[in-house]
Amino acid sequence: MTNRFYSAFDQEIWGGARKSDYRTAFQVDRDRVIHAQAFRKLQSKTQVFLSGEYDFYRTRLTHSMEVAQIGRSICHYLQTQGGPLGPDFFIDSDLVEGVCLSHDLGHPPFGHSGERTLQELMKPHGGFEGNAQTLHLLTETLYQDESSVRGMQPSRALLDGVLKYKKLHREFTSPPSNHFLYDAQSIYRDFVFGDAAIPEELLGDEELNGFKSVECQIMDWADDAAYSLNDIVDGAKAGFLTSDRIESWAAKVGVDTEGQQHLETLINVIRSDRLEAVFSEKISGFITSCRLRPRRNFMAGRTHRYAFELMVAPSAVREAQFYKQMANDLIFESPQLQQIEHKARKVLFSLWESCWRNYVEKGPRVINILPPRVGRLVEAETTVDSKARRICDWLAGLTDGMIVRTYKRLNDPDFGSLRDLS
Repeated sequence: MTNRFYSAFDQEIWGGARKSDYRTAFQVDRDRVIHAQAFRKLQSKTQVFLSGEYDFYRTRLTHSMEVAQIGRSICHYLQTQGGPLGPDFFIDSDLVEGVCLSHDLGHPPFGHSGERTLQELMKPHGGFEGNAQTLHLLTETLYQDESSVRGMQPSRALLDGVLKYKKLHREFTSPPSNHFLYDAQSIYRDFVFGDAAIPEELLGDEELNGFKSVECQIMDWADDAAYSLNDIVDGAKAGFLTSDRIESWAAKVGVDTEGQQHLETLINVIRSDRLEAVFSEKISGFITSCRLRPRRNFMAGRTHRYAFELMVAPSAVREAQFYKQMANDLIFESPQLQQIEHKARKVLFSLWESCWRNYVEKGPRVINILPPRVGRLVEAETTVDSKARRICDWLAGLTDGMIVRTYKRLNDPDFGSLRDLS
């Protein structure tokens, strides 16, 4: 049965036609993400705690899988609610799964600490943004070998689904630290909109960045649901969230009546060792808090992806925000994670400076730091900014383990046998 929710416009491919096979365009999108090396690398990239410290903490890979499960479940739940959706008119769960699995592909090693460091390093060269880097991978660099670097030929709907932000770096009145597209990515924004002119009322920073397809909105809420709840579970297991620390935090920041109820529930389930079971049930509540409603905008006439928007119950949004604030204050701002941020800065700055000296500001002697293929890509670029982007691509693509081993080979006299070359 044909799904009338999508048209040829939604399924149009960036970068040329694909070979036809038994799968839908959106199944191909999802499958290509799953089988990409960049997706496998997420198993060794930090979500909250440095990957590899303990086996039970979430990584970027397990987080992405959880977001994908929540995203699919939202699609199925919305379809059970009837109109406007039906058996032949529904949001494609394969597409949403592909969007969710893709959403963190561009994030660098060391989690948000690594992202902030690359933002600082790339500030003079067009900036670094995790979501823009995801788009960069999908369209230009996902597949790499000795002879070529190319993207995965994604569909318009997949590209649009990962575009949490649509404002270009150059379009801000002052250079932003995050929430932007790279200037060179204007061609993909044009493609997503089918070359339609963006209306004046959407050109503001918040308005354009908030203008998302319904699949992107589902991914965004699934991401919020996953990390607002699961960071709390991992934080409690790691000893960051104890009853005493939670109560002290609440007394310091002040909580309203609704927040007090969340607080009491959290403390009770921690004391009774039921945290994971109870918070798993909360995910179900976040899924069933979703509804669709029609909307009007300049894209609604071209695609149903903009003819509807996701509405989430305000109480669920407030609960997610409550747990995110707690996680930020008690986990991310803790001395232990601030030490990881210090490590991230030291490692990334050191590798950046070594690459810069040897591949951009060449002195009398050049050592080969980058893999030969990456080195050739840097050499082939003709501007400083484009060389910086290639170096940034390499650093962002390293896992936590790879970047630490590389740093040690360059700086630790006791590290660097032939067995350490991977």
